[in-house]
Amino acid sequence: MLTGPKCFIRNRQQTDTLPTALYRAEQVRELDRIAIQDFNIPGRTLMERAGEAAFELLNRVRPGVKDITVVCGVGNNGGDGYVVAQLALESGMACRVLQLGDPSKISGDALTCAEAYAEAGGEVRAFDQIQESTELVVDGVFGTGLEREVEGSWRDALAAINAHPAPVVALDIPSGLHSDTGQVLGIAVDAVATASFIGLKQGLFTGHGPDCCGSIVFDDLDVPSEIYKGITPSVRRIDWARERTRLKPRKRSAHKGDFGHLLVVGGDHGYAGAVRMAAEAAARSGAGLVSVATRNAHAAAISVARPELMCRGVETADALAPLLAQATAVAIGPGLGQGDWGQQLLGRVLESTLPIVLDADALNLLAVDPEQSNNWILTPHPGEAGRMLGIASAQVQEDRFDAAQQIQQKFGGTVLLKGTGTLIVTGNQTLLCTDGNPGMASGGMGDVLTGVIGALLAQGFSQVDATTMGACLHGAAADRVALVGERGMLATDLIPQLRKLVNPEVDR
Repeated sequence: MLTGPKCFIRNRQQTDTLPTALYRAEQVRELDRIAIQDFNIPGRTLMERAGEAAFELLNRVRPGVKDITVVCGVGNNGGDGYVVAQLALESGMACRVLQLGDPSKISGDALTCAEAYAEAGGEVRAFDQIQESTELVVDGVFGTGLEREVEGSWRDALAAINAHPAPVVALDIPSGLHSDTGQVLGIAVDAVATASFIGLKQGLFTGHGPDCCGSIVFDDLDVPSEIYKGITPSVRRIDWARERTRLKPRKRSAHKGDFGHLLVVGGDHGYAGAVRMAAEAAARSGAGLVSVATRNAHAAAISVARPELMCRGVETADALAPLLAQATAVAIGPGLGQGDWGQQLLGRVLESTLPIVLDADALNLLAVDPEQSNNWILTPHPGEAGRMLGIASAQVQEDRFDAAQQIQQKFGGTVLLKGTGTLIVTGNQTLLCTDGNPGMASGGMGDVLTGVIGALLAQGFSQVDATTMGACLHGAAADRVALVGERGMLATDLIPQLRKLVNPEVDR
């Protein structure tokens, strides 16, 4: 694993000590400005420190590397690349710089670093092709300022970087990736590792960011901590390692009534599995009691399979009344359907004052007949989010932050947008969960998440805490399962892991 005295890493399997603060590109530029102007740190000094951190990283990515190619653009990202190239040259490596763009446009500190490399005898030529002998490629083409789609010779160059078999280390952000959204702007470099400087960019962790970045290493370039005080991060990163601290050992005198009663509503004809998974996940996440309101045809079968669940056949909305009277929270949507039965049950649930988690068809019905409430948690995937906003799911993925914020503004409450880099938006903050893995791309995962969040709500956690803890717990359970492989992961594989993870005093 990549380690270092100033570096912090997050990779596919593990989160160590990456900072929790995430920023937009304009905020990071302001951090740079403060460091340079208010704390009198020369821009070239920051550039040299960035190059040194990246050089250390490439040696850990490919120990003993002897031949590298650095691809530089004309901005400060290219300046970082020239520092890396000079360090490689001085260490005895075979190194060359392939320059993209008009070199006469290189200016300021980047020009100073480029001239220093040339004076040291470094090889520079216009980008043509990457030598076969190259053992590692350094991407210093675009920085955080890229806003338009990559085209022409720039696109061809990024394609050539991706086509070469050597691993790629990206400087600050993989070229072609939008630093604020995680969207690929036509094409983006696929790096095995990314060295990010000064402030972590929010787009590294959601959308296509994790695909492009590989392992993420952060270096603060030794700037004073005071530079961060005046800028509020746009997003906060969360994970189970931190969220689990909210769980305390239970009192010896505890009884089931102390841990809430969750009512799970759903399971129209043919969809018994969805409501059962949600209910069983809730029970394994610590709810004291779990009731299931489902079709008569499903109630007995679910009770036989999991007798701890109190299943009730409910064919009319009126039959929900006594169950709602006993519950402390409700989760509705798994297998609910969008027919008359589902519509009637949802209408009755929304009349209650109980805290509610809405998922699946409950969200699809809400999209058709919108209303606003601060008493619910909405958990859409990109398709459901698109329906709630009246746009295509692809548009949601283009800017997941904006989509989640729009849903929260339109519908209220707390919004959890599923997908790579799950987002949680409340009225005044945006959070991003870095737990989870691609094995979760299978049916039923959302049903399990609904049960987990519902169980935490029932146990008395606040709306926001239940959502953040639930997202991280769900992802952490999947990461445990992924230790034996991501392909073939089933939603029910997560359920045994939930019990282990919600007992931090014994889960070591």
